[in-house]
Amino acid sequence: MRIGVCPGSFDPVTCGHLDIFERASKMFDVLIVAVFHNPNKKPLFSMEERVELLRDATTHIPNIRVDGFSGLLNEYVHSQNSNVIVRGLRALSDFEYEFQRALLIKNVDPSMETVFMMTSSDYSFVSSSGIKELAKFGGAITGLVPRCIEQKVVERLRER
Repeated sequence: MRIGVCPGSFDPVTCGHLDIFERASKMFDVLIVAVFHNPNKKPLFSMEERVELLRDATTHIPNIRVDGFSGLLNEYVHSQNSNVIVRGLRALSDFEYEFQRALLIKNVDPSMETVFMMTSSDYSFVSSSGIKELAKFGGAITGLVPRCIEQKVVERLRER
């Protein structure tokens, strides 16, 4: 069975993320979308909330499983019986950062492989941080995040 792991913070999940999930899911029998808990960040949503939001946003993709994890990525990927990491890229600047991370993981664990996928040009400008900033100042995020979570993002930012 071919299992791919697509890790990230997904705070919040965007339509660009969904584009990658939909396309990557065709390459694997199972695609695990793994929400990373980074203790150094203060996310808009808790890890548990992000897992739930991702489950809601990916119900249309039958071979996706959403999970949360903390710790070393290579150890998590192995625990899921995989050695393939899927990373989405929006621009050349993403590639430089992700390429360095992939080389570091490969150095730590030579069995790990990283697959890079470019998002659709429709979403190349969309980032979670950009979504939060836009929504914080009252801008419309319709079409940039999955419809099922749009209101939750707006409400959470109003609470802050």
